[in-house]
Parts: sequence; structure tokens; C-alpha cells
Amino acid sequence: VGVHMKYRESVTSIDKDPQGGFVVTTSKSQYRTMSVLLAIGRRGTPRKLGVEGEELPKVVYRLVDPAQYRGQRVLVVGGGDSAVEAALACASEQGTEVTLAYRGEAFNRIKAANRERLEAARAEGSLDVLTSTDVARIVPDHAVLVVAGTERRVRNDCVIVQAGGILPTELLRSIGIEVETKFGSS
Repeated sequence: VGVHMKYRESVTSIDKDPQGGFVVTTSKSQYRTMSVLLAIGRRGTPRKLGVEGEELPKVVYRLVDPAQYRGQRVLVVGGGDSAVEAALACASEQGTEVTLAYRGEAFNRIKAANRERLEAARAEGSLDVLTSTDVARIVPDHAVLVVAGTERRVRNDCVIVQAGGILPTELLRSIGIEVETKFGSS
């Protein structure tokens, strides 16, 4: 009895077991159980960029402690509040060089307070902001970005991808959970 944890397995389906309980199918196995507790969080699976080099250890999908990047060159990718807040937090660390890259032309979805902080950091030069930018590939000491159609290398020690998450909407619907999507406002 108790909780048995399985790591690095994605749940692909949850079905009722004709003998009672459930059959949980994962990317590695199948499990029979009398109950299922879904603890998926709000973010879901981090959205990946789908570029060469994304599997490098310097690429992460959340900021835990900005102090760990003190004195380093950091590339933050994304255009929402999480990306802007991560870039600002890292830029506030002494000796840290931060570049924020966003594929959109403007930060339309961020909170007003984050917009003001971003513009202030940009104006004082503590943060380099690149819009209309896509990541082409990541290599150990830099990333190749396409900025408004022109290739540019940005040296970095770490890449923090804040491109949102992919919710397991289809899995949830398949087990009878209704999903209501709400969009925030700035």
C-alpha cells in the first residue's frame, strides 16, 4: 500500500478496468489501480522550440533562482509575463548579461507593470530586447537567432525558454474532464 512514483513516463490514456478500477497506460508500461490522482499543475508540459541544440544541458524551461546565473550570459526566449519576469530577474543579478528574444513584434500580452519595468531596463541598458526574432539553433557557446530576417549569433551560457506550456487537453477530455480555456488580459 502507499504511493508508488514512476518518473519520466507520460500518461497516454486512462481507461476503466472491466474488473474494477482503472488501467493507466504510459509511455513505458500499463498499470492497474483502484484510483487515479491527477497532479498535472497549471503549466502542463513546457512548449519546446523544436530547434537543433535544444537538448543541451544549458537549456531550461523555468527559472528557479536568478542568482544561479549571476555573472553569466543568459538568453531568455518568450514574450509573455513569465519570460519578461525571468529576463528582468536575471538582469538584476550583478554582472549578468541578458538578452530577451521574442518572435512577435511587440509584447502585447504582458501586464502594464511588466511593460514599464521592461522598458526601464531596456533604456538603462541592463537588458537587450530582440523582437521579431526566432531561434534557429543552439550550440554550446551561443544561439543562432534570426532577427527580422537576418541571422545573428548571441553568445550565452544558458537559455531559459518561457514559451508557455502544452496542456494535456485531449487526455483530460478522454477521461471525462471538461476543459474551459480562459484568456487573461493585460
